[in-house]
Amino acid sequence: MKRRNYGFDRRRREDLRRAKQEAKTQRKTDREASGSVGPEMGEAQTTGAPEGMWEWFSASRARTLATPPRTRPPADPPDDWILLTEASEEEAAPEA
Repeated sequence: MKRRNYGFDRRRREDLRRAKQEAKTQRKTDREASGSVGPEMGEAQTTGAPEGMWEWFSASRARTLATPPRTRPPADPPDDWILLTEASEEEAAPEA
């Protein structure tokens, strides 16, 4: 079994932790200087089905599918599709 130099390993990890902390502090001061507040977050991504489409989820397939309104996905077994899109009054969900 190979012996490690524990003191060196510990100092190296501590240096890495300190460098990460300093970078984080620097980013925080840069954000404060530019006037932005809050946590670092990118642009919000669009979620859900495209406009004018219905989004369905299948637990057994572990995936989602977008279809035109009033259209169910193929009824291949297992037929466990769940409509995720909230349809408006004139677009009532199709009968199973």
